[in-house]
Amino acid sequence: MTFQQDNDPKHTSKSTRAWLQIKGWNILEWSSQSPDLNPIENLWWDLKKAVAPKNVTELEAFAHDEWAKIPVDRCKTLVSSYDSRLKAVSTTSFYSYKY
Repeated sequence: MTFQQDNDPKHTSKSTRAWLQIKGWNILEWSSQSPDLNPIENLWWDLKKAVAPKNVTELEAFAHDEWAKIPVDRCKTLVSSYDSRLKAVSTTSFYSYKY
């Protein structure tokens, strides 16, 4: 199995790396600050643009409402573009590129 994660310190800690190695998981080499590779980041951006909450209750309500409005085709497009994103960034030595 190959596992992709960002370079957040929680994901790259010694104990996390050891656990993943024990489990036999391969880790995909990933550049820092690379939201262009992760389709969910595009969806979070969509939500951030649509939501401007004043408190946690509003945030939960807005996020739920806006998430429900995201068309399934948008998700399919983002996921289907993954291979081309990965190829594009791999040709730049894993530096971020504009999606």
